[in-house]
Amino acid sequence: MPESSGVRGVRGVKSAARTVALLELLAVRGDRPARLDELAEELGVPRSSMYQLLQTLIESGWVRSDTTGSLYGIGIRALLTGTSYLDSDPHVRVVRPYLDEASDALGETIHLARLDGPDVVYLATRESHEYLRTISRVGRRVPAHAGALGKALLAERPAHELPLPPDPLPALTANTHTTRTTLLADLAHVRARGYSTDHEETVQGIAGFGFALRYDSLPTDAISCSIPVSRLTPSHETRVIAVMQETRTKIENALPSAPGSPDWR
Repeated sequence: MPESSGVRGVRGVKSAARTVALLELLAVRGDRPARLDELAEELGVPRSSMYQLLQTLIESGWVRSDTTGSLYGIGIRALLTGTSYLDSDPHVRVVRPYLDEASDALGETIHLARLDGPDVVYLATRESHEYLRTISRVGRRVPAHAGALGKALLAERPAHELPLPPDPLPALTANTHTTRTTLLADLAHVRARGYSTDHEETVQGIAGFGFALRYDSLPTDAISCSIPVSRLTPSHETRVIAVMQETRTKIENALPSAPGSPDWR
């Protein structure tokens, strides 16, 4: 793995870059543990070097291994770091009570997510009591072009600045946009309406409505409401949009960041 140039001309540290790449790969695999040879091949690292790196990370809790020592997964230290990120973010702290309020008012699932490259990352979720889904989405990534949250944020950006992979765009369902042309047409409608819609583009059977939070000059956060299509009547849709628009206004009025908080980039 070659060394890379960092910000402001600082040359990247090869060992650090390799460690980060390994942790990110294990995180993406989730509940699919990896073998040594798989990791070495995926990252282009010699098998002996990968083994030494894994053992170092196991000792510090960043990686875990099964009882045979042949399977590797992300360790508990990653959870501690992720929790610290959420706890220290002033925007997440402010937004959480409003997610509760919207979920109570609508009886539906409400999300907060942040744009990170071509994906959105879920920062907070309030689950519907009627729609049983036990797997928390916090920390999970979804392609930005594939749902209401991401499209709400992409619509805030010029077409030439969209962080998109080349066509065909990856599809999560049969309804996901797979070309830049159809996505751009959808984003034009998002700008005209002021919110995005998701017609079973992320999960089959689930619709969504997304609203960019404009407390930054270029929004990176958005909220959404997810609803089973079986419950999405015209009257309920109208109420969802009204409540979520009101929620967005409340959040934007409660921010920007608290005085003295860092201006993260």
